[in-house]
Amino acid sequence: MQPMNTKSQKNRNTFLMAVAGAAMASAFYALVVRPWMLTWGTSRDEAAHLLPGDELLPEPQIHATHAITIQASPSAVWSWLVQFGQGRGGFYSYDWIENVMGLEIQNADRILPEYQDLKVGDAVPLAPDNSFSIPVAILEPQRTLVLFEDTRQSGKSSGLPIKPGDYLTVSWGFYLYPLGEHATRLVERWKAGWSPSLASAFFYHLFLEPGAFLMERKMLQGIKSRAESMMV
Repeated sequence: MQPMNTKSQKNRNTFLMAVAGAAMASAFYALVVRPWMLTWGTSRDEAAHLLPGDELLPEPQIHATHAITIQASPSAVWSWLVQFGQGRGGFYSYDWIENVMGLEIQNADRILPEYQDLKVGDAVPLAPDNSFSIPVAILEPQRTLVLFEDTRQSGKSSGLPIKPGDYLTVSWGFYLYPLGEHATRLVERWKAGWSPSLASAFFYHLFLEPGAFLMERKMLQGIKSRAESMMV
Protein backbone atom coordinates (compact mmCIF):
# COMPACT_ATOMS: atom_id res chain seq x y z
CA MET A 1 0.00 0.00 0.00
CA GLN A 2 1.30 3.42 -0.94
CA PRO A 3 1.83 5.71 2.07
CA MET A 4 -0.47 8.74 2.15
CA ASN A 5 1.32 11.78 0.78
CA THR A 6 1.73 14.92 2.87
CA LYS A 7 -0.94 16.91 1.01
CA SER A 8 -3.55 14.16 1.37
CA GLN A 9 -2.72 13.80 5.05
CA LYS A 10 -3.13 17.55 5.61
CA ASN A 11 -6.48 17.56 3.78
CA ARG A 12 -7.66 14.63 5.86
CA ASN A 13 -6.58 16.32 9.08
CA THR A 14 -8.29 19.56 8.06
CA PHE A 15 -11.50 17.69 7.32
CA LEU A 16 -11.41 15.84 10.64
CA MET A 17 -10.75 19.09 12.52
CA ALA A 18 -13.67 20.76 10.72
CA VAL A 19 -15.98 17.87 11.63
CA ALA A 20 -14.82 17.95 15.25
CA GLY A 21 -15.27 21.71 15.40
CA ALA A 22 -18.78 21.50 13.98
CA ALA A 23 -19.66 18.76 16.46
CA MET A 24 -18.36 20.82 19.39
CA ALA A 25 -20.20 23.93 18.20
CA SER A 26 -23.43 21.95 17.80
CA ALA A 27 -23.06 20.44 21.27
CA PHE A 28 -22.35 23.87 22.82
CA TYR A 29 -25.43 25.33 21.12
CA ALA A 30 -27.67 22.43 22.18
CA LEU A 31 -26.41 22.22 25.77
CA VAL A 32 -25.69 25.86 26.60
CA VAL A 33 -27.01 28.44 24.13
CA ARG A 34 -30.42 26.94 23.36
CA PRO A 35 -31.47 26.33 27.00
CA TRP A 36 -30.42 29.92 27.81
CA MET A 37 -32.50 31.26 24.90
CA LEU A 38 -35.55 29.19 25.83
CA THR A 39 -35.57 30.31 29.48
CA TRP A 40 -34.00 33.78 29.40
CA GLY A 41 -34.77 35.82 32.52
CA THR A 42 -36.76 33.10 34.26
CA SER A 43 -36.38 31.14 37.45
CA ARG A 44 -36.58 27.36 37.25
CA ASP A 45 -40.11 27.47 38.69
CA GLU A 46 -41.26 30.10 36.17
CA ALA A 47 -39.95 28.10 33.24
CA ALA A 48 -41.70 24.92 34.42
CA HIS A 49 -44.93 26.46 35.73
CA LEU A 50 -48.19 25.64 33.94
CA LEU A 51 -49.82 28.81 32.63
CA PRO A 52 -53.22 29.68 31.13
CA GLY A 53 -53.18 28.76 27.45
CA ASP A 54 -50.75 25.85 27.80
CA GLU A 55 -53.68 23.53 27.15
CA LEU A 56 -54.11 25.05 23.69
CA LEU A 57 -50.82 23.54 22.53
CA PRO A 58 -49.93 20.75 24.98
CA GLU A 59 -47.14 19.08 22.95
CA PRO A 60 -45.18 21.78 21.10
CA GLN A 61 -41.92 21.34 19.25
CA ILE A 62 -40.74 24.70 20.62
CA HIS A 63 -41.52 25.82 24.18
CA ALA A 64 -39.90 29.07 25.34
CA THR A 65 -40.50 31.11 28.49
CA HIS A 66 -38.92 34.50 29.18
CA ALA A 67 -39.39 36.98 32.02
CA ILE A 68 -38.43 40.42 33.22
CA THR A 69 -39.08 42.54 36.33
CA ILE A 70 -40.56 45.97 35.69
CA GLN A 71 -40.67 48.80 38.22
CA ALA A 72 -44.25 49.74 37.40
CA SER A 73 -47.70 48.52 38.38
CA PRO A 74 -49.46 45.75 36.42
CA SER A 75 -52.01 48.28 35.12
CA ALA A 76 -49.19 50.43 33.70
CA VAL A 77 -47.55 47.43 32.01
CA TRP A 78 -50.91 46.18 30.71
CA SER A 79 -51.53 49.40 28.79
CA TRP A 80 -48.42 48.76 26.70
CA LEU A 81 -49.27 45.11 26.16
CA VAL A 82 -52.81 45.47 24.82
CA GLN A 83 -51.87 48.02 22.19
CA PHE A 84 -49.07 46.03 20.54
CA GLY A 85 -49.37 44.93 16.94
CA GLN A 86 -48.58 46.12 13.43
CA GLY A 87 -50.42 49.36 12.71
CA ARG A 88 -51.02 49.70 16.46
CA GLY A 89 -48.29 50.24 19.04
CA GLY A 90 -45.69 48.08 17.31
CA PHE A 91 -43.74 45.45 19.20
CA TYR A 92 -41.19 47.62 21.05
CA SER A 93 -38.40 45.56 19.49
CA TYR A 94 -35.93 46.07 16.64
CA ASP A 95 -38.22 47.84 14.19
CA TRP A 96 -35.41 48.15 11.63
CA ILE A 97 -35.24 44.34 11.41
CA GLU A 98 -39.01 44.09 11.12
CA ASN A 99 -39.09 46.75 8.42
CA VAL A 100 -36.34 45.07 6.39
CA MET A 101 -38.84 42.19 6.26
CA GLY A 102 -41.51 44.59 4.95
CA LEU A 103 -43.64 44.59 8.11
CA GLU A 104 -43.93 48.41 8.35
CA ILE A 105 -43.63 48.54 12.14
CA GLN A 106 -43.64 51.79 14.09
CA ASN A 107 -43.03 51.43 17.82
CA ALA A 108 -45.11 53.74 20.00
CA ASP A 109 -43.55 55.65 22.88
CA ARG A 110 -46.87 56.62 24.41
CA ILE A 111 -50.12 54.99 25.44
CA LEU A 112 -52.61 54.93 22.55
CA PRO A 113 -56.19 55.18 23.94
CA GLU A 114 -57.73 53.91 20.69
CA TYR A 115 -56.04 50.52 21.12
CA GLN A 116 -56.77 49.83 24.78
CA ASP A 117 -60.03 47.90 24.32
CA LEU A 118 -58.63 44.55 23.20
CA LYS A 119 -61.08 41.62 23.43
CA VAL A 120 -61.12 37.85 22.99
CA GLY A 121 -61.51 37.10 19.29
CA ASP A 122 -59.72 40.25 18.14
CA ALA A 123 -56.90 39.55 15.70
CA VAL A 124 -53.57 41.15 16.55
CA PRO A 125 -51.87 41.99 13.23
CA LEU A 126 -48.21 41.15 12.75
CA ALA A 127 -47.98 42.34 9.14
CA PRO A 128 -49.63 44.99 6.95
CA ASP A 129 -53.27 44.62 5.85
CA ASN A 130 -53.88 41.89 8.43
CA SER A 131 -52.14 39.43 6.10
CA PHE A 132 -50.48 37.84 9.14
CA SER A 133 -52.39 37.99 12.43
CA ILE A 134 -53.02 35.94 15.59
CA PRO A 135 -56.38 36.03 17.43
CA VAL A 136 -56.75 36.70 21.15
CA ALA A 137 -57.75 33.44 22.84
CA ILE A 138 -57.57 34.41 26.54
CA LEU A 139 -57.76 37.85 28.10
CA GLU A 140 -57.96 38.69 31.78
CA PRO A 141 -57.31 42.43 32.24
CA GLN A 142 -54.02 43.30 33.92
CA ARG A 143 -53.19 39.61 34.36
CA THR A 144 -53.26 37.40 31.25
CA LEU A 145 -53.14 37.84 27.48
CA VAL A 146 -52.80 34.79 25.22
CA LEU A 147 -52.82 34.74 21.42
CA PHE A 148 -53.39 31.48 19.59
CA GLU A 149 -53.49 30.31 15.98
CA ASP A 150 -53.85 26.82 14.53
CA THR A 151 -53.99 26.86 10.74
CA ARG A 152 -55.79 23.49 10.79
CA GLN A 153 -58.70 25.06 12.67
CA SER A 154 -58.77 28.47 11.06
CA GLY A 155 -58.39 27.15 7.52
CA LYS A 156 -55.91 29.89 6.71
CA SER A 157 -52.15 30.20 6.73
CA SER A 158 -52.10 33.60 8.46
CA GLY A 159 -49.91 34.86 5.67
CA LEU A 160 -47.20 32.32 6.41
CA PRO A 161 -45.38 30.45 3.64
CA ILE A 162 -46.94 27.08 4.48
CA LYS A 163 -47.20 24.40 1.83
CA PRO A 164 -50.63 22.88 1.10
CA GLY A 165 -51.30 20.13 3.61
CA ASP A 166 -48.84 21.51 6.18
CA TYR A 167 -49.85 23.32 9.34
CA LEU A 168 -48.47 25.66 11.98
CA THR A 169 -49.78 26.12 15.52
CA VAL A 170 -48.62 29.02 17.68
CA SER A 171 -49.51 30.27 21.16
CA TRP A 172 -48.08 33.48 22.59
CA GLY A 173 -48.88 34.40 26.16
CA PHE A 174 -48.12 37.29 28.53
CA TYR A 175 -48.65 37.05 32.27
CA LEU A 176 -48.45 39.83 34.86
CA TYR A 177 -47.64 39.17 38.53
CA PRO A 178 -47.63 42.08 41.01
CA LEU A 179 -44.54 42.51 43.18
CA GLY A 180 -45.74 44.90 45.83
CA GLU A 181 -47.52 48.09 44.75
CA HIS A 182 -45.15 49.42 42.13
CA ALA A 183 -43.44 46.48 40.48
CA THR A 184 -44.50 43.70 38.13
CA ARG A 185 -43.09 40.41 36.98
CA LEU A 186 -43.84 40.02 33.26
CA VAL A 187 -43.62 36.44 32.01
CA GLU A 188 -43.86 35.72 28.28
CA ARG A 189 -44.31 32.25 26.80
CA TRP A 190 -44.48 31.18 23.19
CA LYS A 191 -44.94 27.72 21.81
CA ALA A 192 -45.05 26.35 18.29
CA GLY A 193 -45.90 23.10 16.54
CA TRP A 194 -45.81 22.18 12.87
CA SER A 195 -46.11 19.42 10.30
CA PRO A 196 -43.33 16.89 10.91
CA SER A 197 -40.61 17.16 8.27
CA LEU A 198 -36.86 17.61 8.20
CA ALA A 199 -37.18 20.90 6.29
CA SER A 200 -39.68 22.31 8.81
CA ALA A 201 -37.57 21.25 11.79
CA PHE A 202 -34.49 22.84 10.21
CA PHE A 203 -36.28 26.13 9.50
CA TYR A 204 -38.16 26.52 12.77
CA HIS A 205 -35.35 25.42 15.08
CA LEU A 206 -32.39 27.06 13.33
CA PHE A 207 -34.04 30.25 12.07
CA LEU A 208 -37.38 30.96 13.73
CA GLU A 209 -36.35 29.96 17.26
CA PRO A 210 -33.25 32.19 17.61
CA GLY A 211 -34.89 34.96 15.60
CA ALA A 212 -37.95 34.93 17.85
CA PHE A 213 -35.74 35.01 20.94
CA LEU A 214 -33.83 38.03 19.66
CA MET A 215 -37.03 39.99 19.00
CA GLU A 216 -38.92 38.87 22.12
CA ARG A 217 -36.07 39.70 24.48
CA LYS A 218 -35.90 43.20 23.02
CA MET A 219 -39.70 43.46 23.25
CA LEU A 220 -39.67 42.72 26.98
CA GLN A 221 -36.88 45.22 27.48
CA GLY A 222 -38.81 47.76 25.39
CA ILE A 223 -41.96 47.34 27.49
CA LYS A 224 -39.89 47.65 30.66
CA SER A 225 -38.21 50.90 29.60
CA ARG A 226 -41.48 52.43 28.44
CA ALA A 227 -43.50 51.46 31.51
CA GLU A 228 -40.77 52.58 33.90
CA SER A 229 -40.34 55.92 32.13
CA MET A 230 -44.00 56.70 32.83
CA MET A 231 -43.42 56.17 36.55
CA VAL A 232 -40.74 58.87 36.82
